[in-house]
Amino acid sequence: MSGCTPSKTHGTVIDKIYAESIVRERGFIMLAPHCHNYFEFFYVEDGACSFFIENNMYDLHAGDIMLIPPQVFHYTRYMLGQCKRSDIFFRREDIPESVKKLFPRADNFFDEMRIMQMPEAYREQISALIARMIREEKINDERSPLMMGVLLQEILILCSRECSLLDGMPSEIHTTDRPIVQAAQFIKNRYMDDISAADIAEAAGYSANYLSKKFREAAGIGLHEYLTFIRLQRAALELIETDDTITCIALRCGFSDANYFKDAFKKKYGVTPRAYRK
Repeated sequence: MSGCTPSKTHGTVIDKIYAESIVRERGFIMLAPHCHNYFEFFYVEDGACSFFIENNMYDLHAGDIMLIPPQVFHYTRYMLGQCKRSDIFFRREDIPESVKKLFPRADNFFDEMRIMQMPEAYREQISALIARMIREEKINDERSPLMMGVLLQEILILCSRECSLLDGMPSEIHTTDRPIVQAAQFIKNRYMDDISAADIAEAAGYSANYLSKKFREAAGIGLHEYLTFIRLQRAALELIETDDTITCIALRCGFSDANYFKDAFKKKYGVTPRAYRK
């Protein structure tokens, strides 16, 4: 399982703001799902793409923005035709408090995945700002980090002023592939139980073999791998928030074997559960 694999572009951590713009052809397939330790501002300039993120699937179209916080598992597909997408990668310290306050629910706005829609009248403006960031990366002198921060702030301020914030799963962006979402939601709600592929498939209304194939196509990861990912994610949270024993947490998060849990945890996070807690 990929878990939180390092970004192919910037690694597991970044020390400054980055921007890029890429055109993906229809049918382009990511090698693996991933998450990373920094924010990602994903903007669809033209075309469309599909996201598997936070146990849901979304279709994004021109003008849509997805704000992805650190450590949020996601996978992108390009099955809806050619797509031009731009990305900005930044850290928490790159968002001034004065900018955070411009968004609704300012205290936690940037802590959750958000989808925003930029009105057509302002799309050229945001594309131009991102293009300036990309050019600034090429200049890369002592003024560039400050300029990148200013441009990022201008983009976020523009979003706070002009974008529509989409809460929940609005029909205009949500995929019609409901069985995959049902499978992911079943895993999210039942990860602590002894569930099988057959149980997940029954909840989704597919046969186990067919669901396994469709889920991998949609999420870039197998059913069992995704179940393990969700269990490990929950276990990591409990290691920080509780004083319970590692064995107790492993069992509560659906692992029947504490040694398997420790091995899987170290593979995903790079440290043992005990070291992660410290």
